[in-house]
This record gives sequence, C-alpha cells and structure tokens, in this order.
Amino acid sequence: MQIIEDRRALHQIPELDRDLPETMAYLRRSLEPLGCQVFSPMEGALCAYFDFGAEKTIAFRSDADALPITERSDAAYRSCHVGKMHACGHDGHMAIALELARRMDKKQRLERNVLIVFQPAEETTGGARDLCDTGVFLNYNVEAIFGLHLWPGVAAGEIFSRANEMMSRSCEVKVKITGKSAHIAKAYEGIDAMAAGVVFYQKVRELEQALPPEIFRILSFGKFQSGTVCNAVAGETVLEGTLRAFQDEVFFHLRDGIRTIGQEIAATTGCIVDIHMNDGYPAVMNPPALYDKIRGMVDFHELPVPSMITEDFSWYQRHLEGLFFFLGTGDSPALHADNFDFPEEILVKGAEFFEKIAEAYR
Repeated sequence: MQIIEDRRALHQIPELDRDLPETMAYLRRSLEPLGCQVFSPMEGALCAYFDFGAEKTIAFRSDADALPITERSDAAYRSCHVGKMHACGHDGHMAIALELARRMDKKQRLERNVLIVFQPAEETTGGARDLCDTGVFLNYNVEAIFGLHLWPGVAAGEIFSRANEMMSRSCEVKVKITGKSAHIAKAYEGIDAMAAGVVFYQKVRELEQALPPEIFRILSFGKFQSGTVCNAVAGETVLEGTLRAFQDEVFFHLRDGIRTIGQEIAATTGCIVDIHMNDGYPAVMNPPALYDKIRGMVDFHELPVPSMITEDFSWYQRHLEGLFFFLGTGDSPALHADNFDFPEEILVKGAEFFEKIAEAYR
C-alpha cells in the first residue's frame, strides 16, 4: 500500500527543525506528478494547492520534522540517520497528507479548494507561526485548517477530538534562589536558601490549588536541589517545573503569581530570587462552532478530557479557524520513546477522515 510505503520511506530519513532537504525532496517528488501547484512558502515547508474553482479554501496540515533521538528498533525501515528519529509520528502524518493529495487529485469538483501544508520545526521553535507569517493562508483565501496527531492510548484507527480545550499551553519554570552559606553552628551568619525554597514551593502550590477544580491546569515542580553538605546553611536552591493551562487569563494569572511570590520571598528572606519562564506555544482550543459543524459532516469520538501536552497547531488557530484531532494508535509505545511505532494500517483511516471533510465541507 502506497501510504505505508511513504511512511516507511520517510521514517528512514528523519531530519530536524527546519533543515529537511531529504524530506522535502521526497514530498516534492510525490506531489509534482499530481494536478496541484507545489510550492515552498519558506525554508523546510512545502504546500500542495488543489484548485477546484471555488472562492474559498480549506487546509490540511502535516508536520515534517523529527527528534534528536537514537532509534531502538530492528525494523527494516528504521532510521538511517544516527541520532535522529521520527519518534512522534510525523512520518505517519506526512504519509496521511500524501495519500490525501492523491485522493484530491482524483476529484473533479469540491465546494472548497484544498491546500495541503507540510511544516517544519513543530518540535522546536514553532514552524506553524512562521508559516502563518508568510501570508500563504491569506493568499489562498483559507477559511479553516485541520490537523491530526497519532495518539497512543486511545483505540487504534479511531478519530477523537473535543470542543474548546484540546492541548495545553506550556512553559518551563526555572527558579534560582541565592542566599548565603554558613556553618550550621553559625547559621545566623548565613541566609538559608533552602528554607526560602520550601516557602516558595508551598506558596506556588497554594496559588495553583486556589483555582477552581474544573479549570484544567498544571503548575508543578519536578526538580528541587539545595545545599552541598549536611552541616552548612544552603547557599543556593534551584527549582525547575512546568506551567500548563488553556485559557490565556489562567496562564498569565499563574505566571504573574509566580513572579509576585518570588518578589515576596526575596523581600522577606534577603535571598536573591531569579525566575525564568518562557511563553511556549499557545493552547490548542477547538472552536465549538467549527467542532459542531464538522461533527455534523463526519463521525468521530468525543475526547472526555484534554491533553496537557503542547502542539504548535495552536498558531494556526490564532490566524484562522482550526480543528485538531487525535488518531488512535492503540497500545503503542509512548510518543518520543526511542521505540515508538504504531500499526501502520491506521494511516488510511486518517486519510479517509480528511477526505470526508474535504468532500463534505460547505
């Protein structure tokens, strides 16, 4: 089956970030024989435009980059690039998009033109944002974009989605508290960074727990390091954690609260508190109206709770309406695992699902 051949060929040539010459060459060779306009709006990206003579266009997106992971597999199609691997299923996403292109090539007329987008840097700096900045969606009058992700832990070959919260916004939280070390027998000569870190941690947890339970969010620390020996006041404490939320007001409320707590700790303890947090990708929020519209056209399952993992598909949703889905891989290894694989027969389900949207969209 061609879709499986595509997946295996792409799996063998994983490339990182925006440096995707072999991947782009494979995609271009596959698309150019079809009746579509093939073009590259920016480095590491490729688009295929099927003009059905309609006024408006809908888009389908695939990511194309891999991860800096050494693959642990005996499969004949394992990675040929040492230290690089399609461990997040982007090879499967590209194979689905290529199959969709072949199916679009056989259509005589649809109510919307179709733009298929292959983007770089989903795993790194957010290639979706840069692709939006090229103006390609304005130039081709795109009114909605659709994407999916292979997803372990849900039924293989089944499509899932939900309205509103789908995938979270995320940022790393890195905190360095600097006090003054002193022998424990003369603790009064020091400034205890460990004690300050404990209070900081407790106050941040209280900040998060004060939010209503129905608000999806995470604010938690997985790393707390302090001190060097048992008989000295700790001169430094380092905490590292993650902040994840969906609504911008919740995200920024928690982020601002972390900074305020840091200032309070510095003022009351005499420690220096340095806090670093990045903006991360926005949350993937599926518009309820578009969700209901598509659900009236094609069948899929409702996801009961959102994922707290991030996805740069959210940048598309900041520029135009977009809907994101999961395609279940069943009991497969986890995403980003060095042995990630999935039942390849599910890929045709993704292509069929996108084809139904293209056919039914009005």
